[in-house]
Amino acid sequence: MKTWLKFLAVAAAFGLGPAALAQQAPATGAPTAAAPSTPNPAQAPEGRVGDAATVQPQAGANPNAPASPTPAAATPAGQTAYSSPVQPSPGIGQPDGRMGLQDQYSPIGREAAGFHNNILMPAITIISLIVLALMLFVILRFRRAAHPVPSRTTHNTMVEVLWTLIPVIILVVIAVPSIRLLAHQYSPPNADLTIKVIGNQWFWSYEYPDHGIELTSNMLPEQARAQPGARFRTAADGPEQLAVDERLVVPVGATVKLIVTSADVIHAFGVPAFWVKMDAVPGRLNETWFRAEREGVYFGQCYELCGSRHAFMPIAVEVVSQENFRRWVASRGGTFPGTAPNANPDATQANTLGNAEAAQGARPGAEPVQPTNEVQATTNQPVVLERSPEGM
Repeated sequence: MKTWLKFLAVAAAFGLGPAALAQQAPATGAPTAAAPSTPNPAQAPEGRVGDAATVQPQAGANPNAPASPTPAAATPAGQTAYSSPVQPSPGIGQPDGRMGLQDQYSPIGREAAGFHNNILMPAITIISLIVLALMLFVILRFRRAAHPVPSRTTHNTMVEVLWTLIPVIILVVIAVPSIRLLAHQYSPPNADLTIKVIGNQWFWSYEYPDHGIELTSNMLPEQARAQPGARFRTAADGPEQLAVDERLVVPVGATVKLIVTSADVIHAFGVPAFWVKMDAVPGRLNETWFRAEREGVYFGQCYELCGSRHAFMPIAVEVVSQENFRRWVASRGGTFPGTAPNANPDATQANTLGNAEAAQGARPGAEPVQPTNEVQATTNQPVVLERSPEGM
């Protein structure tokens, strides 16, 4: 018996034991189940957000961010496949190395850019040139070599009137369009779409309360830094450090109201092409809005120093047609207001008093019955208190 045990020990050491033979069983030609293959990062799909394939965040980038499904994940039941109809365009909605502002694609952006380019910049340039000319004149005209006897002038009525009146005129010229721009920014029209934006360390969360959709957006890593099996950034996703796995999708021409807040520290949501920048403060709801006038992909980022990975919180807004927006909502399992009952009805909807009578009118051929408020009818009746003989 001891000899047999020693033989098994030696065989196991050289890989000839029963366990090793069991692992080598597929080599004998016996049919076995195929092991799941690991997706090849080089073959990762280039499809965008909304496809069944999304990406996990970069290793160590957002430790608190929810993990995204791998490319092998199937489309959940009840959802339809969606492929992004738009792609980023160089020079539109992203930095391209130019001096000055990005091209604006919203009404507020065009008004603000016109104010900046046509009023502020000319005024700043003219004032700077006038001050420079006055300084050069004083330096050359009243230097000691050319003017050995200093002037004793203490008052000059004309000079005092000019340096008081000219700044007032400049301020009025700047104030009128500035106040008008502020009024347009903070008096938005009625919203067609409301989105709640939540800043996190270090990713963004988006909620569509009217459609029942929630998204978590992380920056897409480069191919060399992507996790095995995760989708990395491609040219169809956008520039480096601006491409994300989940874009904020909105319809073109719609007034989008953003409710901005934070879950931890102060962030700032900003998209330069829409002239949008709003601080995300913990415990506070700030509001801003925009209306995109052109389909495309527009990028932004966090504009408030929020920690060690502040530079890795990009924003991508995908502007699509109304039809494609409906397709995207359907692909996410969302609904439009009025097309399905609310999943979380409030207390008034849950009240069933009088609903039985009202439901009778819904049957074919039945006359509609107005619901009665039994609680109100009961409380309005007088209450008579009777004393017992023992209490007399």
